[in-house]
Amino acid sequence: MTNIDNKDLFLKSSYYYNLPEKLIAQTPIEPRDSSRLLIYHRASKKIEHKVFHDIIDYLKSGDVLVINNTRVLPARLIGFKDTGAKIEILLQKRIDLTNWEVIAKPFKRLNIGTKVTFSENLSCIITDKKEYGSCNIQFLFEGVFEERLEEVGQMPLPPYIHEKLKDKERYQTVYSKIEGSSAAPTAGLHFTPELLNRIKEKGIEIVEVLLHVGLGTFRPVKEDNILNHGMHSEYIEMTESNAEIINKAKKEQRRVIAVGTTSVRVLESCVDEHGTVIPQNRETDIFIYPGYKFKVVDALITNFHLPESTLIMLVSAFAGYDETMNIYNEAVKKAYRFFSFGDAMFID
Repeated sequence: MTNIDNKDLFLKSSYYYNLPEKLIAQTPIEPRDSSRLLIYHRASKKIEHKVFHDIIDYLKSGDVLVINNTRVLPARLIGFKDTGAKIEILLQKRIDLTNWEVIAKPFKRLNIGTKVTFSENLSCIITDKKEYGSCNIQFLFEGVFEERLEEVGQMPLPPYIHEKLKDKERYQTVYSKIEGSSAAPTAGLHFTPELLNRIKEKGIEIVEVLLHVGLGTFRPVKEDNILNHGMHSEYIEMTESNAEIINKAKKEQRRVIAVGTTSVRVLESCVDEHGTVIPQNRETDIFIYPGYKFKVVDALITNFHLPESTLIMLVSAFAGYDETMNIYNEAVKKAYRFFSFGDAMFID
């Protein structure tokens, strides 16, 4: 156990853990469901070590499994200014048909009005500059924007992945449908169509929600006091039919299991003070950290997250701070693979 005061739960440094670089997964494992799976039982505080396809043994008939069906855009664009200077643009959030909020590098070389050309048929103009390398752009293109983007865009792999991705689909979940994310909801990368069919056959309902993952989710917490951290907003959708399924499950005391922190953020953003899930489509900037009382989520499937990230703070809120740091230390000791292409854990 760690010795930490409650007030220290709001310190960014409390969420640091030592991770050897060799444990950062550089490539996806094949097949998808052969990654390792750490099981943590909150009631008994016991840890088990399994393989991801064993997840079915820990799911019960009547459970509701909530997945995020967002699809990653080829959101990394390399272009050039008229001077020949190279510029990298990462799409973050669509504003309307032609305008986007993006992260641009090198930021200092860009001014409002600067033109960046990506191909003969696709370029953009910088229309506004913000903080943390963020700016607004307007695209200029011939034909259909999505087709132009597909031609020149690359998968926006996180900076800690140095290996080239051989198959773009390996950074998509097998159930991805609606394009709009700048990063994958990585807990879902472990599922195969066969595993999902076995889960359905066992009597588990699978509900699809939507959260378009923005790069802001992974933006480092810069403030020493996490309460001063501003979350970037992301677009979510919860349909009426899916809200009904979840509300019925909660009423009947059946478990709602979130696949990934993105699904958690949708569920906990769409619930009212009475614990009822309300259908909606809007932006959410919910920030979940220790002290938060979960109203919908009963169990969580998630990957291992970066030290001092908002995602490890969310897991700490769900599993308990001491318990989470112990889980992470155990995972390091057992040489689990970390981050986007890494292994998973199930917290019940």
